[in-house]
Amino acid sequence: MGLFSRLFGGNKDDTPAPAAQAEEYLGYLIYSEPTPRGGLWQTAGRITKQFDDETKEHAFIRADTHATEGEAIEFSSVKAKQIINELGDGLFT
Repeated sequence: MGLFSRLFGGNKDDTPAPAAQAEEYLGYLIYSEPTPRGGLWQTAGRITKQFDDETKEHAFIRADTHATEGEAIEFSSVKAKQIINELGDGLFT
């Protein structure tokens, strides 16, 4: 990697991040996928559910930030469960 790439953050690592572990909740699969933001971790993830031969997905990002990735993963799971409890299958419409 060249000097300018290292200085300005270009092509840090071409290997993809490992896939998030799915957590089953009330027939939905929750993928907690927080993203790094300014030295913190932002709440984010996906919720999926299988309907006959189709899988539907809802992605979410929240403004909440956390000091560690582990805290962000936990909170992303809590937030996903709250979304499911409030919206049910309506979250896919």
